[in-house]
Amino acid sequence: MKVEASFLRSAASAGDLPRDGLAAIALVGRSNVGKSSLINALVRQRLARTSGAPGKTRLANVYRVARGQSPAMYVIDLPGFGYARGGNAGFDEIAQAVLGREEQDGPATAAILLVDSRHPGLARDTEAWRWLQTAVERRAVVATKIDKLTRGERIRAMGQLESVFEHPVLPVSAVTGEGLDELWKLIDNLNRPRPNSSSPSRLRRPPPPSRAAAAAAATALEKKTRPPRRRKR
Repeated sequence: MKVEASFLRSAASAGDLPRDGLAAIALVGRSNVGKSSLINALVRQRLARTSGAPGKTRLANVYRVARGQSPAMYVIDLPGFGYARGGNAGFDEIAQAVLGREEQDGPATAAILLVDSRHPGLARDTEAWRWLQTAVERRAVVATKIDKLTRGERIRAMGQLESVFEHPVLPVSAVTGEGLDELWKLIDNLNRPRPNSSSPSRLRRPPPPSRAAAAAAATALEKKTRPPRRRKR
């Protein structure tokens, strides 16, 4: 299926975001999770620039994408969190702007959390998912770099991911193309109009994952998975 895609602009604030009524989907993830590579694989061209320095990008890159007969939409690549230089201040501001688009600017922005399949259950990922659950109505989890795992590792990783997030997780690979057709179907479903849905503008939007919150999540996860102590006789 033919895909037409172009880079629109880099957005630093709400005023830089498009307001022409098209649907939008935001990609959320740590700085080294492979967002740019996945975008390039989806649109079948080298459109998004990849960086060897995690956390370098401080802006949200906006791409206009049209696939087949489907209406055009925007893919918004949010700055990566976790390794962002100078803290999460820049990420917080632009993330709030993207996920809190006003209704007159178009349908509510959906979000996909990208996680590295090789590292299931990282504290920052689980905290980001909890944040998205309160920030957006339409959301999903996608596991990248699945080609890096052996069959056994893949089975274990996917089981852990779905257990941690308590939500279906789609495995994909920007290298082999595995899961890309399913990802397009997921995107179409997230952008499909739904009658009588809650207005995203009324949803609570806490700040994106902080170091303190991530540490607390890590402690909770460790306690949850720690085996019970044996009683001494």
